[in-house]
Amino acid sequence: MKLPVAAIIGRPNVGKSTLFNRLLKKRSAIVDDQPGVTRDSKMEKLVWNGVAFSLMDTGGFLPNTDDIFLTAIKEQVERAVAETDLLIFLTDAKEGVTPIDEEIARIVRRSGKENILVVNKVDSQLVEPAVYDFYALGLIEPLAISAMNGRSTGDLLDLIVQHLPEKVESKEEVEPVHLTIIGKPNVGKSSFVNRLLGEKKVLVTEIPGTTRDSIDSHFRSFGYNFVLIDTAGLRKRAKIDNRIEYYSTVRTMQSIDRSDVTIVLINAQDGLGHQDMAVVSNAVSRNKGVVLVVNKWDLIAKDTKTMQTTEKELRLSLKNLDYIPIIMISCKTNLRVHQVIHVALSVYQERKKRISTSELNDRLGPVLRDKPPLVKDSKPVKVHYLTQVKANPPVFALFTNRPQVIAPNYKRFIEKRIREQFGFLGVPLTIAVRKK
Repeated sequence: MKLPVAAIIGRPNVGKSTLFNRLLKKRSAIVDDQPGVTRDSKMEKLVWNGVAFSLMDTGGFLPNTDDIFLTAIKEQVERAVAETDLLIFLTDAKEGVTPIDEEIARIVRRSGKENILVVNKVDSQLVEPAVYDFYALGLIEPLAISAMNGRSTGDLLDLIVQHLPEKVESKEEVEPVHLTIIGKPNVGKSSFVNRLLGEKKVLVTEIPGTTRDSIDSHFRSFGYNFVLIDTAGLRKRAKIDNRIEYYSTVRTMQSIDRSDVTIVLINAQDGLGHQDMAVVSNAVSRNKGVVLVVNKWDLIAKDTKTMQTTEKELRLSLKNLDYIPIIMISCKTNLRVHQVIHVALSVYQERKKRISTSELNDRLGPVLRDKPPLVKDSKPVKVHYLTQVKANPPVFALFTNRPQVIAPNYKRFIEKRIREQFGFLGVPLTIAVRKK
C-alpha cells in the first residue's frame, strides 16, 4: 500500500530544502542562499519511531508571478497540496509574516488537509517572540524550529507522525525497478517522464538545465512497480560554472548508482556525440543495464531506410557496446514512449538472469576447446570451464591454468559467445579469469 505523504510547502528561501535534508539526515536536496534553487518536487522515504512515510520537498511558492520558472513551480506546489496527506507550511521568523504567507495560509485552509505551521530560523530563545506574529495566519499553533542547527526538529517529526493517516505497507511488496534517465541538458528527459506519468510531474521549459535535482516518480506498468529517476542534465566539466550545477552533476552520478537500468536519452538531430558516449560508458562501468533512447525522432526527415541506417550508425559508434538496445521515440507525439519501459523491463530481467554451469559448458565448451587463447610462448594454455558466479549484475569466471596470459580481446571473444547463446540484452558482462 502507498505510504502517506507529508509535503513541505512555503515561499522561496524559507529553508524548505534545509529542513528536508535535516529530517532525512543527508544532503538530498540542493541547498543554496539563492532563492528558487529547488525547482522540482522531490520525495524520499523516511521512518520515525517505527512509522514510515514519504517526505516531499517542493519549489518555493509565489502565488502571482510572470516568471516562467516560478509559474511552473506554483503549478507543482498546487498539485502537491492536492496529492499530499499532510502539509508542513514553513515560514521564516526573521522576515515575519508576509503577504505571500497569508496567501499560502488561505490555500492551506481551503484544502481541508491536515497541516502543521512551522516557523523556521528560530535559532535561539532570543528569536522566539517573533513566533507569536504567525498566529495571525489562522492555522494551528505554530512550532518554532531551526532547520539549520536541528532545534526542535525531533518535535516536528513527532507532530508529523501524529497527523498522518494510518497506512500500512504491504509485507508482500516487491522491490520496484529503478530506472535512471540521464543525458545532456534539454534532450527531453522531463518531457519523457511527464509522458509516462500523464501529468506535468517534472518542470518543463525550453531553457536548458531546468531540472537541477534528481527527482523520483513512482508508477506501475506491465505488472511491475517502477521508480523513475529524472536527473539534471550532464554537462562537460568545463561548463559546470557554479556550485548548484556541480551538486546536480554529482547527484546525477549517485542516481546512476541507484538504478537497475539507465536510460540514456539523446537528441536525434545531434546523434551520439563524445559526451553521450561518456555517459553510456559511465553507466556501463557501473554495471548498470542500459537502453539508448533517441528522442525528437519527429524532427528527422525519413524514408523507408532512415531508421535502419540511423541504428547502424549508432551501433558503429557504440563499438563493443553494440548489445545496447536502441529505440527511436518522440515525446512530442508520444511515439514509442511506453515501449521504452517495456524494453527497460526486459533489460532488468536479463540483468537478473543466471545460467547454470552445466548449460554454459554444454554450449560453450566446444568453442573454448576449438579456439583457445593465442599466446606468444609455446607453453600450453588450457581453458577448463566457465561458470556464472553472480547475477544482478552478471559475473562469469573462466578457469584456466595460465590466467596471466588471457588478454582482454579473448575475454571479449568469450563475452560475444555468451551473448550469442544466452542474450543478456543491454547488460554489461564481467569476465573474471581464475587459475586452476
